[in-house]
Amino acid sequence: MKLAFLFSGGKDSTYAIHVVKQQGHEVKCLLSVFPKSDESHLLHHPNIQWTKLQSESMNIPQLTITSNSNETDDELTLLENLLQNAKDQFQIEGLVHGGIKSKFQKDKFENVCSKLNLIVMAPLWDLEPEEYMNELIDSKFDFIMTTVSSDGLDDSWLGKIITKSDISSLKLLSEKFGFNLNFEGGEAETFVINCPLFENSIKINQSQKIWDGYRGRFEIVDAELNYNA
Repeated sequence: MKLAFLFSGGKDSTYAIHVVKQQGHEVKCLLSVFPKSDESHLLHHPNIQWTKLQSESMNIPQLTITSNSNETDDELTLLENLLQNAKDQFQIEGLVHGGIKSKFQKDKFENVCSKLNLIVMAPLWDLEPEEYMNELIDSKFDFIMTTVSSDGLDDSWLGKIITKSDISSLKLLSEKFGFNLNFEGGEAETFVINCPLFENSIKINQSQKIWDGYRGRFEIVDAELNYNA
């Protein structure tokens, strides 16, 4: 099946590509709606402009559009426009997203796709969190945490490449502080810097941490594909 992927550059949307390719489907394009700000309830915001490097490294064309509103309905209209473009350019038959638990997002995406007679696939839906996080590491997905916004997660996690031992630490913290281990509730966001889908890893040349004592973000200021690795 010819598919488009709702792509944010984080672990879930990237791993969804990996899973669906293994199932034999055809990855035609990436769709990225750049939200107005981190106030968006529907879309991933931090470092999304750097998805262009991931798109290039995967050799998958990317269609993008920028929202000037944080209203969910406005963002969905833009997504509908992107999907129509993808139908016209790539003859896609469906949309894949990396949702795991958010029924709000799942329902919104299904409503948009039903208007365009597209199927919706959520290959990570309802995966067990610890098993999934370990599977990411086992599958050689290198990702960093780009935001934290939960009790138990401090600024030491920002910009950190997550390892197997980190999963164990995060599990203990999630049990103590009550956040989702896979960050499905927005407790943290991530950015993939290397994985089996990439021809070249992403080299972060310049970054900055912003921390207010409770939540923070890791902003990529300058990055490039690492052709020498």
